[in-house]
Amino acid sequence: MPDASLSQRETAILLLLMAEAREFTNPELKERFGFEIGKKEREHLQQLKLIEVGKRGQAFTCTLADDGWARAAVMFREGIPKSSRLAARLLEAVVRAMASGLQRHMDRSGAPLAEIFGQEDLAPAVTESRGAEPSAARAAAEPIAQSPVANVPPDENVPPDADVETLIRKAYAQLAEKPYAWVSLTRLRPLLGDASRNEVDTVLRHMIGLPDVRLVPESNQKMLTDEDRGAAVVIGDQAKHLILIGA
Repeated sequence: MPDASLSQRETAILLLLMAEAREFTNPELKERFGFEIGKKEREHLQQLKLIEVGKRGQAFTCTLADDGWARAAVMFREGIPKSSRLAARLLEAVVRAMASGLQRHMDRSGAPLAEIFGQEDLAPAVTESRGAEPSAARAAAEPIAQSPVANVPPDENVPPDADVETLIRKAYAQLAEKPYAWVSLTRLRPLLGDASRNEVDTVLRHMIGLPDVRLVPESNQKMLTDEDRGAAVVIGDQAKHLILIGA
């Protein structure tokens, strides 16, 4: 049985793959973070079933496995082991990956840094039900961060149209492949019948303030098409491309 203890570099690799939450090759790691995963580290982490290893062309690929996510969760809960040595470049890479991951979370949820790192208990703890998808449980249970414009329609003389909201909810239910799925406004808008663009945008700006609705920007802006940008609703100073409606 392989030694289950991790070196400082292996711990950092685990946390970096967790923060990025995607597959990496060594050339990609080298280009973005300035380091590579050595053969010994790769094989040890694979033996422990903490990472999944594949191949893309001639390069090995590494991505965090389910046991790796569980190991990272233990580190967060119990604390990351101290080391007498400090690998500066690898530490910098992990910090950069963590910052990037936090920014994606803030883009999706609208949560400010002060809420993420604050010491106060802002909401009751949530226990995810066994078998439920973690992202779905969080989406249902986390408080919705409200935009400054969420409580005030753009034109106070035009109240939100309840019929348009019903159309939006029905269209979302038709498009969502599973509970708490994100649906693009590009796909949703064509299902809203004769409702005008202004009516739909007004209702969406109202709905972002409701406890069961989230509207977020696409985290990977490079994926957006001109159609996606045109379908977005601007709330505050940010274009929102995806909607989630849950219980």
